[in-house]
Amino acid sequence: MGMLAILLSLSLLMFLAYRGISVLLLAPLMAALAVLLSGDGAFLLPIYTDTFMGALGNYVIQFFPLFLLGALFGQLMADSGAAQSISNGIVKRLGTHHVVLTVVMACAVLTYGGVSLFVVAFAIYPISRELFRQANVPKRLIPASIALGSFTFTMTALPGTPAIQNAIPIPYFGTNSFAAPGLGIIAGLIMLGLGTYYLQSRVKKATANGEGYGTHTEREAEANSDTTSAPHMPLAIALIPLVMVIGLNALFTYGVFPAIDLSFISDAFENVTPSRQTGLWAILISLLSASAWLIITRWTHWQDLKTTINQGCFGSLLPIFNTASEVGYGAVIASLAGFTIIRDAVLNVSPNNPLISEALAMSVLAGITGSSSGGLSIALQTLGSEYLTMAQQAGINPELMHRVATLAAGGMDTLPHSGAVITLLAICGLTHRQSYGNVAMVTIVLPIAALISVITLGTLFGSF
Repeated sequence: MGMLAILLSLSLLMFLAYRGISVLLLAPLMAALAVLLSGDGAFLLPIYTDTFMGALGNYVIQFFPLFLLGALFGQLMADSGAAQSISNGIVKRLGTHHVVLTVVMACAVLTYGGVSLFVVAFAIYPISRELFRQANVPKRLIPASIALGSFTFTMTALPGTPAIQNAIPIPYFGTNSFAAPGLGIIAGLIMLGLGTYYLQSRVKKATANGEGYGTHTEREAEANSDTTSAPHMPLAIALIPLVMVIGLNALFTYGVFPAIDLSFISDAFENVTPSRQTGLWAILISLLSASAWLIITRWTHWQDLKTTINQGCFGSLLPIFNTASEVGYGAVIASLAGFTIIRDAVLNVSPNNPLISEALAMSVLAGITGSSSGGLSIALQTLGSEYLTMAQQAGINPELMHRVATLAAGGMDTLPHSGAVITLLAICGLTHRQSYGNVAMVTIVLPIAALISVITLGTLFGSF
């Protein structure tokens, strides 16, 4: 009954999330259902107030500053005109002859620089629409092009990316955002290269079949009813905050923090281990510095700075609480007797190679929740200490565990019920039937291929 209760709860969570019901409500309700069906109804209220809310609160305490600064920085980049300037600059250099690559690279530059993938999607879509129309390339390929540049290699693979998915494993493994840089770059090149090749082959096939851009006027108008123009910013200046995010992150990760004796922090705060936190601190400093630079240097150009800051701050609340609610749900499931069977089965998938077990756990939970950050958080919250112990026993570098975890979470997270996929298709004014097949290829199939490659290389040669 414990196993059935968990499986039924997970199935309903996935189904109802796909139907559009908020995870804020679903997570506690489905957790309560699992508790009741497991025969632990007498403990329902303390499980909610202590286990569920405790895990939710701890997650918010740990990661809210990153969500807040990430959302604020993205809004500042959008409203300052920096995101638009970078996009236009890439379009001018790559032109309309390679529209897929142009869109992919525009998204990649922005997301790797710290701009939220949702902000990028809103900023890039109008440009993509005009490029694809001018080149007479099917509009149905736009979501896959945006997804390849935003939801894949810059989110989980490239070293130093400030994406939340790359930050979540840091406190569990004591790593930093540059973990296993060589393997991350290889995985990124696999996703970028194969993804671009695949989409270009779809373009050629459509051209051979006489398929053009298509007619989408009514849904286009609906999808872009809230689009506003941003002020102009020179490209060289627009790139500075992106360079600051990556550069300062690297500087503090490899230069400043290692050169400082941080033992005094442990003496003053007995629950803080600096070696497990400096990776997060470096990202926070870089995002805060880049945001301050944008505000100060563009002081006379802001149309409504107060509104921009407020929108950025408010925009962080739903993502952080959605993910934290999923973490609370995972904590409740992990406390049930039936989860012991699931945990042991996952951990014993490949006893001699915890990388395979870890990849499976991250992939399955990301697929169930429809969220890479949600699945990653649940998996590490419930199994992170076990995986670290297994890695130490097998002589595996925690950096390799970090990179495999992020790559695995970025594979199955874009199943049809994924909030990111639903939002992207809404922005583009397209349906699952029209575009999801290509989105799935570049965000599920190819990332899994990259993940398998990294596990293979890491098993043979270790972390690098």
